[in-house]
Amino acid sequence: MGRSSGSSRPDREEKVVPTLCSSHCGGSCLLRVHVKDGVITRIETDDSNEPQLRGCMRGRAYRQRVYAPDRVLYPLKRIGERGEGKFQRISWDEALTTVASELKRVRDTYGPASIMLAAMGGDVTMLHRAHLVDRLLSMAGGYTHTSGITSFGQGMFSSIATYGTLYASNDRADLLNSRLIILWGFDPAKSVNGTNTAWYLARAREKGTRIISVDQVFSDSAATLVSASGGWIPIKPATDTAMLLAMAYVIITEGLQDQAFLDKYTFGFDKYKDYLLGKEDGIPKTPQWAESITGVSAETIANLAREYATTKPAALLSGIAPGRTTCGEMHHRAASVLAAITGNVGIPGGDAAGRAWESFLGGLPYKISPTRTGMPTAKNPVDEGFPLSKNHLPAYSGPWVPYSRVADALIKGKAGGYYADYKLLFMVNVNFLNAMPNINKVVEALKKPEFTMVMEQFMTPTVKFADIVLPVCTYMERNDFTAGAQTYFYGFQNKAIEPLGESKSHLDICTALAEKLGISDYNDKTEDYWLRHLAQKAEIPDYERFKKDCVYHIETDEPYVAFKEQIDDPEHHPFRTPSGKIEIYSQVMAEWNNPRLPPIPKWIDSIEIPGDPLSEKFPLQLITSHGKRRALGQFETLPWLKELVPQEVWLNPADARARGIKDGDMVQAFNGRGVVMLPAKVTPRIMPGVVQIESGAWYNPDGKGVDRGGNSNVLTTDEPSLAGNFSYNNCLVEVKKVEGQVD
Repeated sequence: MGRSSGSSRPDREEKVVPTLCSSHCGGSCLLRVHVKDGVITRIETDDSNEPQLRGCMRGRAYRQRVYAPDRVLYPLKRIGERGEGKFQRISWDEALTTVASELKRVRDTYGPASIMLAAMGGDVTMLHRAHLVDRLLSMAGGYTHTSGITSFGQGMFSSIATYGTLYASNDRADLLNSRLIILWGFDPAKSVNGTNTAWYLARAREKGTRIISVDQVFSDSAATLVSASGGWIPIKPATDTAMLLAMAYVIITEGLQDQAFLDKYTFGFDKYKDYLLGKEDGIPKTPQWAESITGVSAETIANLAREYATTKPAALLSGIAPGRTTCGEMHHRAASVLAAITGNVGIPGGDAAGRAWESFLGGLPYKISPTRTGMPTAKNPVDEGFPLSKNHLPAYSGPWVPYSRVADALIKGKAGGYYADYKLLFMVNVNFLNAMPNINKVVEALKKPEFTMVMEQFMTPTVKFADIVLPVCTYMERNDFTAGAQTYFYGFQNKAIEPLGESKSHLDICTALAEKLGISDYNDKTEDYWLRHLAQKAEIPDYERFKKDCVYHIETDEPYVAFKEQIDDPEHHPFRTPSGKIEIYSQVMAEWNNPRLPPIPKWIDSIEIPGDPLSEKFPLQLITSHGKRRALGQFETLPWLKELVPQEVWLNPADARARGIKDGDMVQAFNGRGVVMLPAKVTPRIMPGVVQIESGAWYNPDGKGVDRGGNSNVLTTDEPSLAGNFSYNNCLVEVKKVEGQVD
C-alpha cells in the first residue's frame, strides 16, 4: 500500500470514490474511499455542511473488513464434518454445478417445499440482496419461505394492526418541533436508527426540549441527551406494556386524554377504557399495579403520564428492544395507543410510536420502497393456494415457516406439524447460527438437511455447516442503490475496487446459477441497467450526476409526518384499517378469537421474568442490546473495533458484590440452554437484577461446549412471541465467577 514514485499514470494516482455505507446498523452514511493502485488506503466520511451523513466507527473501519483474513474469496466445498470448518477450494463451475444438481435432486425427489430459503437483510440495498435468490428459486420450481423478521417483527405486526401500514415514522428533523421526547428502549447513539437521529436529538436538547429515557441501562444516548432531573427511568425487561397501560390509566382517570381526537380518529377506545379500569378482569391497571411488575415507582409512572399528556406535541420513540419479547406485540400496540390517546399522531412534533425504525421498509416521501429490487418478482409455486390472510397480519397460513421456528422445523419437519420435511437449506445474507436464539438447538438443526449452501462474505460460524460456500463481494466491490432511514435521500454505492479473489455480486451469482438450472429468462440485463431502472422509478432526474454525487436529497417544504394526511383530511385519506381509523380495538384480531392475541393491548403473563419459577435458579434478567462495535453480526473480527469495545457482561455493583465478582473478572453466564464465558463489567449504569450481553458476538464453543465468543443467543429462548416473532429479551440467567486460571 506504500506510495510509488516516478510514475504519473492515472491508475497510480490516488482517487477518492464516494459511496454509501449500508451495513444494517440502521443508517446510510456517506464514505469517501481513498484508492491507490486498486487498493483502499483509507476511508473518510462526510465533511460538508450540517446535517452531515457522517459515518460511525464501523464505516470508518470498513477497510479492515474488506481485507480481513477471514474473508471468503473462493468457492469452497466441505471436506470435514459439518461444523468442523474444513473446506477445499473449488472452481465456480464445480460449485454452481453442484448447487444446481442438488436443487434439482431435492426438488424432484421430495418436492419443492423441501427446499428452504433462510435469508435476511445483509447490506440494506435495493439490487444485490436476497430477493434475487427468491426470484431464482421461484423460477426453479418453488421453495419454502420463512416469515417474520429477527429485528422488529412485533413492531411490524403492531403497526399493521393499529394503523393498517408498516410506515408509521416521522422524519427525524420533526423532532425539533417536539416539546417532550421519550426514548423508550431506544439508544440511537449506538444503534443509529437512521443517520442523524442522534444529531437531531442533540439539537432538540439544545433548544430546551426535555428528553427522557425508559431503559434498563443508562445508555450512551441517556448519558448525553436526557434531562438532568428524572431523565432516566430504569424498568425491568419485558414489563414495558404494564407501564404503558398504567400511564393510559392515569391519563384517562384524570381526564387528560384528547377526547376530540379519540372520537374523530380512533376505533374501540371505550373497550380499552373498560379494560384499563378493570371492568373486564377486575384489575384496574393503576400505577400501583404496574409498580409491582415493572419496578418503576407508582409516582414516577403517574408523573410521566401527566407530563406526556400535557406537554404537547410529544414524541414517544418506541425502540425495537422492548418488543423483542414473548408478548412484544402488546408493547408496541400499547405505545401506539398511548400516542393516540394523547392526540400525538399525525401532528408535527408528535409521533405515532410505531417501532422507531420504520422507513427502511418504505414510507416517507419515497417513490419506491427502499427494500424493493428493480428486478420483477416471480410467483412461488409452493405458495399457490395459500393467499395472505386478511390485512396481511400473519404471513402465509400454509407452507411458510416463522423464522423463530426454523430450527424446530428443520429438526422435526412433518412430524412436528410443519408443511414439509426440509432437505435443502439455502442461506443468503444471514449468519443464521449466530443470529438465532437457543444456539445449541440451531447447531442440531444445521446438521439435519441433506444439503446446505451459503452465499457469504466471511467464514462465519454458520459457514462451517455448509456443503458449498459461494463467495459474495462487499459493497465496496460493486455498484448498488440504497436509501436513507428516517431522513429521506437516495444513495448510490459506487464500486471502489475490483472484487477480491473470485468473489462475485448477488446478481452475477444468481444469473450464473440460473443458467446451470436451465432458466433462460432469469436475467439478460446488466447491473447498470437495473440501477438506471431504479433511479428512473425513484424519479431521479440525472443518473450520472447521482452516481457522481452519491446522494440525491428529496426536497420537501417541511419534515414528513406520518399520517398527517389522515388527520388533516380523514374523509379522503382514511387509515388503511377495516374501520378507516386508528384501531385501538383491532377488528382483524377480534375475528381470530385468540386469547393470546387480544384485539386491544393487554398485559399478558410473559415467560422468564421475575416471578417465573425459573427465577429461583436463574435470578438475573438478560438483555441483548445492540452495540457500537457490530452491525448485528457484521464487523465482529475487525481488530480496531475489538480493541475499542470488548465483549463483556454488564452487572450492577449490588449483583456483583453478592456473587464476589469484581470488574474485569472472567465469569460464566448460564442457564438451562447453555454457558457463555466473558469478562465482567461492573457498573451502576445497569439496574439491579439485570445483566447485559451485547448481541452479535460470534459463537465459539470450546471442547466442553462453553461459548468463549460471548454470544448471547447461547442463552436466549426460541419460544416465539404471540404472533411468532423473536423473544431475545425474555431470558433468565445466573452469573458466577470463574475460579482459577482461564485457558
